Amino acid sequence: MASASARHILVETEELCNDLKQQIADGASFADIAKEHSSCPSGQNGGELGEFGPGQMVPEFDTVVFNEEINVVHGPVQTQFGFHLLETTSRTD
Repeated sequence: MASASARHILVETEELCNDLKQQIADGASFADIAKEHSSCPSGQNGGELGEFGPGQMVPEFDTVVFNEEINVVHGPVQTQFGFHLLETTSRTD
């Protein structure tokens, strides 16, 4: 069964999400940005979500985590919780 590890940053607005994505692209640490800005409790762990399989997260996460490039920051990804930046750190089929 497929599994993946990922980290994310959750914020309220698409504008802030895009701004944080640019900061990371410019060299800021994903973990530091997560600790400072993410409204998810995982932010305190640098946004780490651990390992999970398909269907364990919201569908919008699965689409990115199980299909998009690894070690690339994707987003904004909108869910019912807000706007996310997602980075898949590992994946097995």
